[in-house]
Amino acid sequence: MTRPLLEVRHLSKEFPLKKSGLGRRRGGVVRAVEDVSFDLYPGETLGLVGESGSGKSTLGRTVLFLVEPTSGDVVFDGEPVTTDNTASLRRRAQIVFQDPYASLPPKMRVRRILAEPLLIHDIVPASKVEDRVRSLLRDVGLSEEHSGSFPHQLSGGQRQRVSIARALAVEPSLVVADEAVSALDVSVQAQILNLMKDLQTARGLAYLFISHDLGVVRYMSQRIAVLYLGRIVEVGPAADITSEPLHPYTSALLAAVPKVASERTVVRIDSGTPLSTLVETGCEFRLRCPMAQKICEEERPGLVEWAPGHQSACHFALEVPQRLRTSLPVAGGGS
Repeated sequence: MTRPLLEVRHLSKEFPLKKSGLGRRRGGVVRAVEDVSFDLYPGETLGLVGESGSGKSTLGRTVLFLVEPTSGDVVFDGEPVTTDNTASLRRRAQIVFQDPYASLPPKMRVRRILAEPLLIHDIVPASKVEDRVRSLLRDVGLSEEHSGSFPHQLSGGQRQRVSIARALAVEPSLVVADEAVSALDVSVQAQILNLMKDLQTARGLAYLFISHDLGVVRYMSQRIAVLYLGRIVEVGPAADITSEPLHPYTSALLAAVPKVASERTVVRIDSGTPLSTLVETGCEFRLRCPMAQKICEEERPGLVEWAPGHQSACHFALEVPQRLRTSLPVAGGGS
């Protein structure tokens, strides 16, 4: 069996709580990521989806040690990652951020933006840098003329293509795409998503694809992990997650995706209940869940494999599809 490219085990990230406010507090800290485990295989796209504030971006950065984990383990291509050996990880794992204007150096021309990682990581001899820059631009659908531009002279889609080219410059095996298309117009989103798929096929890339949009995640991913309050509450094949969800929260996310979810397989949650509502015991989703029962107050459900490759952290996972089709009330009374 193929060995995972990325293995994440019991990963958690806490931030000191500086003042009272929204967040998951545990003894003066905000727990942004809590006990997350998953595998990502070579050439695979694992979609990571959840509402804003669910911890998706923090998880992506923590996996790459851009933010140091509080606890847990990350293994990349069979080698445990620590703060002392992140150099090799930087060479083989890259990230594409949401806002290409903010993530690109504003005073550098595109040529230099792409040349720097080539030189820093000694990818090609200095004499070959210009050729490689031209090749990277072609790979992402830009021309040599763009190499002399500053980021502000490019459109949003062109800037994101430069960001992707910069990530590809070091020939990574893994790319974390952190809301990589959410700041773009819908038509441009489609172009960038198709570009990323083409690049994945050509280069054998693995993607950790982070988005709040379950429709986009479904299009890009072979498997999907659903994050709620820093914890994975459901993970499985993309087709199963989007057609037969086994967690009420996933079903609620599907309700926001036109033409993906149908009326008989979704439940809407109370939008007036804050995402960061704190519970001390039991299931953290229970205050927003129309299926909650007494056991949900007393016992936090762990991830259980209810179907082949399909895990859910819900006491009533197998009842979710049927109960959502029939008699469940709609929480909050709205859409």
